Amino acid sequence: MKNMGLVIGIGVAVLFAVIIIGMYFVYNNREISLRKEAEAQEKKIETVYDKMWKVISQKAQVTSEYKDSFREIYKEIIAGRYENDGSGLMKWITEANPNFDSGVFIDLMNTIEVLRAEFATSQARMVDICREHATLISVYPSKWFITNKTPIDYEVISSTQTKDIVGTRLDDDVEVFKTK
Repeated sequence: MKNMGLVIGIGVAVLFAVIIIGMYFVYNNREISLRKEAEAQEKKIETVYDKMWKVISQKAQVTSEYKDSFREIYKEIIAGRYENDGSGLMKWITEANPNFDSGVFIDLMNTIEVLRAEFATSQARMVDICREHATLISVYPSKWFITNKTPIDYEVISSTQTKDIVGTRLDDDVEVFKTK
């Protein structure tokens, strides 16, 4: 009978040790996984931002070039039509004139919105990773087992205006089209 109690005691101790060692590995592996995910996410944020500013910049250049080209073409068409014609006003009313296609501007606005949203989503994911990591290293029982409790440092990429608003906790600027 004594041997049976001893065997059960040793079995419970071994099981307890296996559980403790298992928890050590599980929690530390999760911490390492979050840290690696944060490193990868920072690179993704940089990639998304790089793509965003390059695409917006280049589309804006195309839009500007289209506007300038249209202006020049329109001037030449109008000047060539009515230079030596006394009935120009009546022709101008009845003729089909070239139309400026605002589609390039709409495409640019849509691109800005979509790429800005992608950038914001990438940053929001990074904030979630940091939150998840901070929770993991500070709650029980995981905090007993994790060896690297260094927080993941990440500062959200933002604007001066947003930083000022967050600092003052006031957002009174509602004028969309500011007069200079």
